[in-house]
Amino acid sequence: MSANRIIFQIATPIILVGIFAIVVFLSTGYNNISIGAYAVLIIFTVFIFLFGFTVGQKLVSPIRQIMEKVEMLNKGDLNSRIYLEAKDEFAELAKSLNQIADKLERSHNEASTAESMADIKIRAKTHEMEEEMDVLENKIKNRAQELQKIIKESEELQARARSRESEIIDLKKEIMRMKEENGKVKIVKTPRKSI
Repeated sequence: MSANRIIFQIATPIILVGIFAIVVFLSTGYNNISIGAYAVLIIFTVFIFLFGFTVGQKLVSPIRQIMEKVEMLNKGDLNSRIYLEAKDEFAELAKSLNQIADKLERSHNEASTAESMADIKIRAKTHEMEEEMDVLENKIKNRAQELQKIIKESEELQARARSRESEIIDLKKEIMRMKEENGKVKIVKTPRKSI
C-alpha cells in the first residue's frame, strides 16, 4: 500500500467529520448567518482539510520509513536499521524490526563463516586426496615399469633358451654324425628339458 493512499485513508475521516460539523452548523441557523460567519466557516473548512492531511502525513511518515527499511532488508541489505525519534508504537515496531535485522545479520554472518570454513576444509581434503592420488599414480607407474622390465628380461631369456636349445640340437646332430663316421653308432635318445 502506498504512503499517499494511507494519508488519504487517514485524512478522509477527519475531513468528513469536519464537513459534517459544518453542515450541522449551517443547517441549524442557515438564515441567520452573516457574511463574516461564512468567512469563518470557509477558514474552518480549509483548516479541517489541512489538519486532516497534516495528521495523515504525521502518521504516515514513520510508516513510510519503516516500509523503506523493510524493503531494503527484503533486498538483502542486512545493515539497514530504522531510527525513529518518537516514543510510540511505531518506535516499538521499529525497535522490533531492528532486532529482527540484527538476528538476520548475525545468522547470515554465521552461515557465511560456516560456508567459508567448510570450503577451506573441502579444499584441504581435496589437496590431501590429490597428493595421495599422485603417490598412487607414481607407484603404479613404477610397478608397470618394473613389470615391463621383467617381461623384457623374460623374453630375452626365452630367446636365449631357444637359441641354446637349437645349438644343443645342432651339437647333438654333429655328435651323432661324428659317431656314425667313426663307426660307433649307438643311438641314445635323451629326454628334452624345457627351459
